[in-house]
Amino acid sequence: MLTILKTYVLLSVLSRGVSSSPLAHIKLRAATTPARAFVLRSSKGLVGFGLIPSDFRDSVGDTLGGIGSGIDIKRGTWAQTAFGSYTGTFVVTPDRGYNVGRNYRLRSEGAIDYQSRQHEIDFVFSPYYGSSKLSFSDAQDTLVLTYKNTVLRYERNNVKTSGLDPTAVRAAQSGFPDNATADPQMPIASTSYNHLTIDAEGLVANDDGSFWVSDEYGPYIYRFSATGQLIQTIQPPKAILPLDKNGNLLFTSEDDPKTGRGGNHGFEGLTLDRVNKVLYAMLQAATIQDGGDERDTSRYTRLLAWNVSDPSIRPPLIGEWVVPLPLSDKDNTQECNEIRFVKPGIFLALSRDGDGHGGDDNNTKYKQADLFSIVGATDIHGTKYDDPANPIASDGKLKSDITPATYVSFVDFVEENGLERFGLHNDDPADQTLIDAKWESLTLASCFDSEFPDDFFLFAAADNDYLTEDGVSLGESYDADINVDTQFLVFRVTLPGAVPYNS
Repeated sequence: MLTILKTYVLLSVLSRGVSSSPLAHIKLRAATTPARAFVLRSSKGLVGFGLIPSDFRDSVGDTLGGIGSGIDIKRGTWAQTAFGSYTGTFVVTPDRGYNVGRNYRLRSEGAIDYQSRQHEIDFVFSPYYGSSKLSFSDAQDTLVLTYKNTVLRYERNNVKTSGLDPTAVRAAQSGFPDNATADPQMPIASTSYNHLTIDAEGLVANDDGSFWVSDEYGPYIYRFSATGQLIQTIQPPKAILPLDKNGNLLFTSEDDPKTGRGGNHGFEGLTLDRVNKVLYAMLQAATIQDGGDERDTSRYTRLLAWNVSDPSIRPPLIGEWVVPLPLSDKDNTQECNEIRFVKPGIFLALSRDGDGHGGDDNNTKYKQADLFSIVGATDIHGTKYDDPANPIASDGKLKSDITPATYVSFVDFVEENGLERFGLHNDDPADQTLIDAKWESLTLASCFDSEFPDDFFLFAAADNDYLTEDGVSLGESYDADINVDTQFLVFRVTLPGAVPYNS
């Protein structure tokens, strides 16, 4: 019997009629179809902690930062040892890189010519279930992380990708959209620097060694080979695309567009239903026309689904739902930075504030891996709401003909007892043991426990924004005026009926 605190959450799903869609063959209900179906979930608390030092450098020579933007466990690497520990390899993706001209204290913005990439990190995980408080140093022995390698990403004709803010648009390739691999209009750095720009925020490792990567600029979803070559691009509906007042694409993140995803508010969440081959992506918050230009009206974000079962065709959009994000005590949106598929209709969502180490304030009030269900929610794909002229919400109020997903609280990252058991804390002082501010990724792996077959380990990683006093970016040294390590947390959770995500 586990000696750590159990917290139970009741997920209530209203079985309203689900609109007909290509997803209809997938059973979304957690039970049969009574008026209300109840699904019991359990969080058994924090069981592991590890970190990568803020000044660590990758094989390219750049500071290894931002890697919590997206993580997955490489297919076939997750295993349990004879001694009760677990081994595997994380695949992690950083975002657009550290701007050398940025000052942490002043919060100035910018982007650089940072080539998009992913890293592999081997790990040994030895879960700790005891009630005694570990020292910060000893806690790191529960999740030992070892850097392995880096794969750089390239676009067409083996051209390097870039992290620069996209100020121009490349025309769609001949054959788009009928040709499955032809590119749509693409975000590029400038007309004189014709390089695809990517601000990667989500990652899914495929069985064949390729990867899906979601980004903020498009917001697009790209498929890359195991060696980092661009294979295919998924473009979302017009309502999601950033458009100016004349209806033209405006990919820059420096300013909000007239409609579509807000600046720096693209596809933060990306996950895959491996059984049914459905790829899901979710915006960080509402589109501009849906209220995304203000924190107190931006809670109604969108989850989209594509059928990726046949690589010979362009993945069709087969579903789209509205997800109501949690609100702060000031009624501001706690934006979502990652999602993870649990079972058909059920997902994890990482929603949070911006506080913690390297953040706006030291005192975190909301950092959670929550649950939401699209069972009974209105599928709006292919409807008028895919046109930005028809917003799903006005002044923070959802249209009456749309039933949103059901969203409930689940795993609290800043539960005091859990943090203290691993030598961590919330609020002052701002030192190495303060929990990081920006948690942006999740992945699940089975516990392989025959006594508790529905138990999983939930891994989470932080995006440290490359913040270090001893950094290197594109060969240039920098001092961010603070050291923020990349922290990893591991929770044990019970998710009845969940589909094992890694094997």
